Amino acid sequence: MIGYDTIIAQCTPKGSGAIALLRISGLQAFEVANKFSQLASKEKISDVQSHTIHYGQILDLNNEVVDQVMFIVMRGPRTFTGENVIEITCHNNPFIIEKIISLSIENGARLAQPGEFAKRSFLNGKIDLIEAEAINELLNAHTQEALKKSLSNLEGSFSNFIQKIEIKLMHCLALCNASFEFLDDEIEFELQIKDELSHILQDITALKKTFNKRQQIKEGIRIALIGSVNAGKSSLFNALLSKERAIVSSIAGTTRDSIEAGVFTSDYYMTLVDTAGLRQTQDVIEQQGIKRSLDEAATADIILLVIDGSREVTSQEVEIYSKILFDYPDKVITVINKSDLINKFSSCTLRPEGSEFKSELEGSVQISSKTKTNINVLEEKIAQKITNLFGSNNSPFLLNQRQFNLLLEFERSLFTIQEMFTNQIEYELLSIHINEALASISELTGKTISEKSMDTIFKEFCVGK
Repeated sequence: MIGYDTIIAQCTPKGSGAIALLRISGLQAFEVANKFSQLASKEKISDVQSHTIHYGQILDLNNEVVDQVMFIVMRGPRTFTGENVIEITCHNNPFIIEKIISLSIENGARLAQPGEFAKRSFLNGKIDLIEAEAINELLNAHTQEALKKSLSNLEGSFSNFIQKIEIKLMHCLALCNASFEFLDDEIEFELQIKDELSHILQDITALKKTFNKRQQIKEGIRIALIGSVNAGKSSLFNALLSKERAIVSSIAGTTRDSIEAGVFTSDYYMTLVDTAGLRQTQDVIEQQGIKRSLDEAATADIILLVIDGSREVTSQEVEIYSKILFDYPDKVITVINKSDLINKFSSCTLRPEGSEFKSELEGSVQISSKTKTNINVLEEKIAQKITNLFGSNNSPFLLNQRQFNLLLEFERSLFTIQEMFTNQIEYELLSIHINEALASISELTGKTISEKSMDTIFKEFCVGK
């Protein structure tokens, strides 16, 4: 389906670099490019073979050379958008880029809207809505896991999953219609339909459980450093970053608010959060910082509970640390800091309940932020914890909020259908509800989506995608 107006946009990110890529797409793409392009072969772009690359020049209105470029010429429908497409690789200078865009607009094109290339690809049947969303998620993936799952969705894994559900529902619909043909034969299809719906609900329930892991997989891991004042959290924060990001001081309460910094590794992205020290204080500002520290503990994926190993642990600290260990047992890594100093940690106080607090700290990592002792051991433990977090999500799909909400709606429609089996089955009414469920699940791939909803989705894309 070709017939939209012709659009242009820069596809590569703005900023420094050797080259930039601009894309022109639309029915008149070749005619627009003909007016400011000169191929080294002297041919017109509109006359060359499809899916070929050509060296040439961009000429302004005065026939002066703007830049020497490469043209990739592709005829629809064998293109990403399904339309005629020209991709221009030019030198990455903003003046050159703006000039080429201006020349395109002056000769009949217009600037593309955010996500318009992907939207046209969807409207022309080149990709479905799940695959379109996977492109956006692929570009914004902060972990290898998110990258893999986005690629999987782009290749159609989630779309195939939805298609199988649609086939099962259509089978249920066929059984409903068949029941009309066998009214006098007393043939019942109730058990077959119930069994099919039960299997669909099991698949949806299993998939829903993976949604809570979405932020970890997509955005990366959030790691909060929690502990008492002057336990060395800021020093550890800097050591893990390998740079001086937080202020380090022997004065208690130096960090009064949360400080964040990101770290890329080969497989994932971490956000480290240095928090205010936990202690009783009359300082209103510091109290707010401590409250934020506890909030960070609740929202973090991993907690580094940093304890000062050079002194006795106070009863107040024991109470706070024990609560954190009790509330978040699966995400705490206990870090005994200042191993380079005299260790008094063995004489720590007892919990109010009477059990030894130090018995809860088995598997702790003893480090020195100052000398960097065992920092590598701690990093390995963090990496293992992240692996466990990612490993608990066995689904090949990475759901976004829209997909999750639609799955909830679909699930509710199936529950409504199931309730119909408690009374005498009316197959005509049942078929109406199954058709509604089919329309609901089809919105995931975009078969039944409204124009307004579609616009909302593609506006999240950047220009040029």
